[in-house]
Amino acid sequence: MHGTLWSDLADNALAGHPLLAGDAIEVLRAPDAELLDLLHQAFRVRQHYHGRGVRIHVLQNAKLGACPEDCGFCSQSSRYDSGVGRQKLQTVDEIVAGAREAAALGAVKYCIVTATRGPSERDLDTICDAVTQIKSECNINICTSLGLLKDGQAERLKAAGVTRFNHNLESSREYFGEVVSTHSWDDRVETVKRAKAAGLEACCGGIMGMGESLEDRVNLALSLRDLEVESIPVNFLDPRPGTPMGDNERMTPAECLKTLAMFRFANPSRDIRIAGGREVNLRSMQALALYPANSLFVDGYLTTPGAGAEHDMQMIRDAGFEVAEIVAAV
Repeated sequence: MHGTLWSDLADNALAGHPLLAGDAIEVLRAPDAELLDLLHQAFRVRQHYHGRGVRIHVLQNAKLGACPEDCGFCSQSSRYDSGVGRQKLQTVDEIVAGAREAAALGAVKYCIVTATRGPSERDLDTICDAVTQIKSECNINICTSLGLLKDGQAERLKAAGVTRFNHNLESSREYFGEVVSTHSWDDRVETVKRAKAAGLEACCGGIMGMGESLEDRVNLALSLRDLEVESIPVNFLDPRPGTPMGDNERMTPAECLKTLAMFRFANPSRDIRIAGGREVNLRSMQALALYPANSLFVDGYLTTPGAGAEHDMQMIRDAGFEVAEIVAAV
């Protein structure tokens, strides 16, 4: 029985002792019979730092498809026949309208996402103009996910009113080459560092279920700890037809929940977000994910729909949690 280990890991996390790689592996290998005890201990840590609040985030896919990169999981790559299609960058008015809808849902973050290697100066002009207008009329914080950043681009986003930049590492350094070949893991780390150097918070996570080992999942969680990222979206692969990973098997709900618990122990105070693929991987056990995680995307993802905002809000209430209110739009 590992019951004492799970409580010890929670105690260590609350005392500020870093999670060891060996213990993280034990969490991922926890017997299913001990899952509820493991989640209870992860919840002790989550509750200490975040109470029972659930932070709501809304994605806006502002530029669809035609991405030149070869990320094996992504239906927006121009290299794969996934049927997603293409859409040029939305206008300022369209991006602002999405922010108004997100604010009406009670979202604390509005995440503007583009499918691209990195933002062109023209695209950056549009996004910065939209962010400036959003900040003038909506009480909501802005995150952007625009690919790899060049010198000065993070500073422009910060000046426009962006507070957080998303750029996922996706997997461990060791496994990254199995996922992407058109840029490196270090390229992604450099973009995260650029964002933080400009005064932006870093939203940085990964995707589980791409064929990686348990050690890869642990290495990713510990790398994010070393980078001191503020927010960690944990995605579970929802295989997309036409992509190299289109035939991967989905993770089980228990695997997903153990993964979330491990990320909580590894990054005790950080936002842990249940992100893409949660509905189809966690299935009827979605509400249990709120015990280690304190944040989730609602109203769908970049190319796939979610369960719907009303369903998610009801799930939060039914599980005894509450939607966290925005403290300040800065």
